[in-house]
Amino acid sequence: MIACILIPGFELRAALRRRPRLALEPAALAPLPGTLPLIGPVTATAENVGVRPGMRLGEALATCPSLVLVEQDPAEAEQAWEEIVRRLEDDGFAVEPVEPGCLYFETRGVERLYGGVERCLKRALAAVGSAWDPRAGVAERRFAALAAASVARPGQLCVVSDERTRQFLAPLPLSLLPLAEERKEELEELGVRRLGELAELPGAAVAERLGPDGTRAWSQARGEEGGRVRARRPPAELSERLEFPEAVGSELTLRRALGVLLDRVLARPDRGGRAIRKVAVSARLVGGGSWRRTLTLREPMGEARRIRVALGPKLAELPAPATALAVELVELSESTGRQLELLQPEGAELHERLKEGLRQVRSSTGGGGVFSIVEVAPWSRIPEQRALLVPRDE
Repeated sequence: MIACILIPGFELRAALRRRPRLALEPAALAPLPGTLPLIGPVTATAENVGVRPGMRLGEALATCPSLVLVEQDPAEAEQAWEEIVRRLEDDGFAVEPVEPGCLYFETRGVERLYGGVERCLKRALAAVGSAWDPRAGVAERRFAALAAASVARPGQLCVVSDERTRQFLAPLPLSLLPLAEERKEELEELGVRRLGELAELPGAAVAERLGPDGTRAWSQARGEEGGRVRARRPPAELSERLEFPEAVGSELTLRRALGVLLDRVLARPDRGGRAIRKVAVSARLVGGGSWRRTLTLREPMGEARRIRVALGPKLAELPAPATALAVELVELSESTGRQLELLQPEGAELHERLKEGLRQVRSSTGGGGVFSIVEVAPWSRIPEQRALLVPRDE
């Protein structure tokens, strides 16, 4: 059977670990800078006074003037989620994390170890920890397991047998389906608000109206869609962190710090010369909260210069000055070798000549002789404010 562990509002719970008193007050997760002004998960107190996740910020504050907006802390959420997943893996569960707050695993391999499905789920809930109020659901189908976890009470589990799957899913809302919001609104306008109502529609009509995503949602609503659990590979535990004596907002300084961190983490002996497939950069912000970006490299590499070039533009997305910067090697390749190219791609020779020209200019004029043009305010009416000249460090 397939089990699902669900922690509603995980990002808010993770952000409140540093401010636990707010868990009993009306609070909501603030939107990220530059995104739509829609609030995230809310506490039970805020929900009781009418505040709902996805509300516009102005509407939420009008509904509850005392609402506290909690700044998002993606680095803290990522770390807390990794701790939960590792605890489950230490107890023998091969898990597939879908997103922070939701994961799947198959019970077949651990049922005999713990003495049945229910004991297996109780052990998993204990590994997650009661402080997160986790919910567990188990069924023969992946989507049914998610639906069972969504209706379970905090700290409890819900088991759905295969013959009762369609009957169990029928009264549940459409919000459980992995459909775009426009599609859900379209179905509601047609009078379809429950999974059972969607399951009763002809499959051909759903496919014609909603396309492949609608067909998949229709199969899930009928309890027919399968899907196996693909357990993750344990990530590499290679990271380096640099604390600044004072907040840093200069992109040039942050790029230099990024280069130092990459040199350190790539020199770690436990890397074993393996190339990097996935790397993450995170920062602790001056006003509280954190920032994190993950980058999957187009091809595995182990050269600090190339990784720095790929990660450097991410630093321009920092919403505030940083008090600390960290680099983590999330995933490494299996082998240490690299397949060389038989023929150079088109333009490679010109690229090398340009690089050599830049080196000559830099050697004759000094370190600040070569600059890159970085757009900072393309909407500005003043030409001098639309872009900045940033010294190139590669």
